[in-house]
Amino acid sequence: MDYVQVHTPEEISAVIEPQFPETDLETITTIVTRYYDQDTWKSNLIFEQSSFDLLQDILESAGELEERVPYDDLVTTQFAAIAAQ
Repeated sequence: MDYVQVHTPEEISAVIEPQFPETDLETITTIVTRYYDQDTWKSNLIFEQSSFDLLQDILESAGELEERVPYDDLVTTQFAAIAAQ
């Protein structure tokens, strides 16, 4: 989380490229830039409801979400809260 807060999409892509040998660097950079522009990587480790709703919006618009799930039914923040201390 700390790394993505202080590096560009190009730098992040270069670091993670070995994890995706079947994907070219340009495609990885496009994907990372999209995540970066959507503010997907937060500095706060708590997965807040607004972020959860945004994720469901993205999945829904891509046709990958059949049914929305209530935040409280799926998300537990207690571990992230402890880690943030």
